[in-house]
Amino acid sequence: MSDQATAESTPVTRTRIGVATHVTPRASLTASEAVEDFITAIEACIADGDYKVIVDLSSAQTIDSLGIGSLMDAQDQLLQKGGWIKVSGHNKMIAEIAVMTGLADYVTFLDKDGARDLREETRIELGPGARLGDILIARELITQQRIDEAVRLQDRLGKRMGQIIIDKGWVSENDVLRCLSEQIGVPFVRLRPGLFDPATVSLLDTGVAKRLGVIPLFRVRSVCYVATSKPQDMPIIEEVSERLQCKVRPVLARHEDIIKALSESLVLDDLQFDMVGDVDEDFAVVENLQIDDYSTIDEVAAGSPVINLVNSIIQRAVHDGASDIHLEPFRTKSRIRFRIDGLLYEFTAPRIELHPAIVSRLKVMANLDIAERRLPQDGRIQVQTQGRSVDLRFSSLPGLYGEKVVLRILDKNQAILDLNKLNMQAQNLANFKQLLDASHGLILVTGPTGSGKTTSLYAALNYLNSIEKNIVTIEDPVEYQIDIINQNEVRDGVGLSFAKILKHVLRQDPDIVMVGEIRERETAEIAVQAALTGHLVLSTLHTNDSVGAVTRLIDMGVEPYLLSSALLGVVGQRLVRTICPKCRSEFLAPPEIVKQYRWPSDKDIKLARGKGCESCYDSGFKGRMGIHELLSTDGDLQKLIISSPSRDELTEYLEGRDFRNLFHDGLDRALERSTTIEEVSRVTSI
Repeated sequence: MSDQATAESTPVTRTRIGVATHVTPRASLTASEAVEDFITAIEACIADGDYKVIVDLSSAQTIDSLGIGSLMDAQDQLLQKGGWIKVSGHNKMIAEIAVMTGLADYVTFLDKDGARDLREETRIELGPGARLGDILIARELITQQRIDEAVRLQDRLGKRMGQIIIDKGWVSENDVLRCLSEQIGVPFVRLRPGLFDPATVSLLDTGVAKRLGVIPLFRVRSVCYVATSKPQDMPIIEEVSERLQCKVRPVLARHEDIIKALSESLVLDDLQFDMVGDVDEDFAVVENLQIDDYSTIDEVAAGSPVINLVNSIIQRAVHDGASDIHLEPFRTKSRIRFRIDGLLYEFTAPRIELHPAIVSRLKVMANLDIAERRLPQDGRIQVQTQGRSVDLRFSSLPGLYGEKVVLRILDKNQAILDLNKLNMQAQNLANFKQLLDASHGLILVTGPTGSGKTTSLYAALNYLNSIEKNIVTIEDPVEYQIDIINQNEVRDGVGLSFAKILKHVLRQDPDIVMVGEIRERETAEIAVQAALTGHLVLSTLHTNDSVGAVTRLIDMGVEPYLLSSALLGVVGQRLVRTICPKCRSEFLAPPEIVKQYRWPSDKDIKLARGKGCESCYDSGFKGRMGIHELLSTDGDLQKLIISSPSRDELTEYLEGRDFRNLFHDGLDRALERSTTIEEVSRVTSI
């Protein structure tokens, strides 16, 4: 096993850089197993005499009570040795938790410029006894005239000033509560999954929590941090303290958010399942069962919380715009993650005993054998939610602790079937349309898995679609149905491979053939032959860039002289996350960045980034857009392909023609302030 593979499989890595040792957990510090691995790493540092430790939390999405306590304990141990612990790479959610629980006062948090106070961004010093109105004005959230009007209304309406301002719609409730938080010296949080520890929530009886309008968030050492909309109501704080037998520190939060969080955490309290809400009435599984016994199973289990649990997971994923749902079993728990805008986010982690029940329910929905747990299985689930039909592709894979399941969400309403909406730059779009207007030849779309290749092909087919043309597709699977187009699905189980279907399709008098993916030599050779015999062939190929398609096809065994005649062009693409419009902010590009990318230095270059908000999972990004490079085959490239060129020769050819690659296209999008340079670098790095 390579050093890199070993590092990736290690739960916590230790690396000595300068005077400090960097300790990097590979997962969130949210379970006893992960925390134990972290503690072991700290103990190893102390044993080796490494007393200055930087904990890199770049792989952690959140942290629970055990994790917070472990960081404090590590600080105590290292301080006794004359050292320290500092935290880097943390996201906004972890920063909020650190401020709320006092961890930020105990441990130094670093950003790229060094140590910083996590409270700096929200603090405005007005001195003791500052009034709420003064703080709102200082934050430029309201004018003095409206404050004066609110004061006049106080006596007449008998309401607090903050409530009047909210009711009038002058300032949002969250902003008012943030200012109130500063006035009374109690931290404010916008409650959402990840900002409370499910184990701590369960410490207080559900009925009591709802009656008091509170929710325990974290219990660290002898203190429990409890969210309430009435932090100055001492009888509530005292009752919670007595019931939990510990000190209570109030945290300010919206009452509606507290009730919602309680419902999400406790709706399946008997299953100890967290962060799942009620299923809306419009959610329904479209049953397509072929075995009567499955219907009986559903009837018997109609009252089972597992059914509601699974439905809630699917509905939440569709609502949040996820492309995939991952259900992964581990030693002590099952982890459920959503892939949103290309990155995985942990949604919840039920105990491991629930995993088989969840998988069995999904298998019933997909018409699969629930008794078969040794072999991989594939199936299809269809649900109706939010007034539309959504398909899910089920895939299971047996592992060490049970079956891992991935559900690919195919939401037809989110599909882009218009060539003009692919976000191609004008010149690339014109060149792509020119390629599609050809009567015959091979057009390829390249990129890694999840880069939007199939979407581009569907948009191209929609552009070409006409009653005068016979368009045939070969897909695995058929993702979106298009009128007038003859779509065929690969079925390896009965011997219907890409190559076999393609042979028969060519006897069906097609004008245009779309092959979902060229995977092996036979399909590649037939596709090239079809392109040479009067057909327009569209397909995808897994390569890192457009020019890599040439060497890949030659490596597959396609004769270079045939490829040079057949290939019209190659589109390389990636998907980059776009900046969230709700938390977007602009800034001037630093001089070193301007110099690095050779931008004009005689004028201000503005860039943008997202600060992170509830709308974008605190990532600063919402949605994705394509970046593209387009390689058209001209006479010089044809001659080069015939000579079976190396990668270096092809790269030299492109450099001589000032070819605009994916990174250049991405930089243009950063200059348009649609995305960031860091995001472009992330997706284009090879």
